[in-house]
Amino acid sequence: MNFKGIIPPVITPIKDDHSIDEDGFAAIIEYMIGKGVHGIIVGGTTGEFYALSAEERVRQFAFAKEIIKTRVQFICGVNDITTKGACGFAEAARDAGADGILVAAPYYSLPTERENAAHCLAIDKAANLPIMLYNYPGRTGVVMGEDFLALVSKSSNFRSIKEASGDINRLHLLANNYPTMELSCGAEDQALEFFVWGATSWVTPMGNFFAEEVLALYDACVETQNFAKARRIMSALLPLTTVLEGGGQLIQCTKFACDFFGLPAGTVRPPLAPLEESAKDSLRDLLTATRSTIQTILSEA
Repeated sequence: MNFKGIIPPVITPIKDDHSIDEDGFAAIIEYMIGKGVHGIIVGGTTGEFYALSAEERVRQFAFAKEIIKTRVQFICGVNDITTKGACGFAEAARDAGADGILVAAPYYSLPTERENAAHCLAIDKAANLPIMLYNYPGRTGVVMGEDFLALVSKSSNFRSIKEASGDINRLHLLANNYPTMELSCGAEDQALEFFVWGATSWVTPMGNFFAEEVLALYDACVETQNFAKARRIMSALLPLTTVLEGGGQLIQCTKFACDFFGLPAGTVRPPLAPLEESAKDSLRDLLTATRSTIQTILSEA
């Protein structure tokens, strides 16, 4: 299996009583598949996995498979603060019929590169599925460096790395020094640069509400290699990606955008809180303007 295309991490719609809205969850997945995304990640940070119980996470894997079937790639985020916990979620993902798993460093504990490699290799052994690594030192506190990559590369299951450090030098390092490791964009504001450097996929929360728009960027970069058009689309997206990446409220913004466009999202689970009304007003205007600009670009073709 190759990790290819637009692969959004799906939100978890939450009712006002903080229970999971499974009907809404199914509707979001159907919206994205209907628009043409190439895969869906269940159990990512955008899905508030950290705020779900173990039982809810395992149930979500199985329920998502019932909806997705084999229509697009089905990838499960299996991350946990302990290796034992992550291995358990990896086994649950395998049993649910996942095509692949998303694996990050265990957060908070700050493992060394060797310790982190041992953690990831244990997950690999538990699931024996294609793996997309997730390098996000801003959340985990550690970098998947060259020593780590040398160790995990001993297993052929490590196929891709979602790079979310925001460091452009990491993009250059991975593209030049690890040509057998598929490159996946995990930084919303660097999607164009990733595709120029040969990225095969983009894991973007915007796919939950802007599936058509992010697919248009992928098509311009990868399918037609019309980078003049791609630059115009990315330029239109940048004010929105700045808000999503820079405000510390990516999940709340993503859920508000879904609601704004008539897609079920609901609230967030504590410790997060919904957006303030002033933030909603400015984001509403930005979403409207961004969609209008991109639709104009696409209509010209």
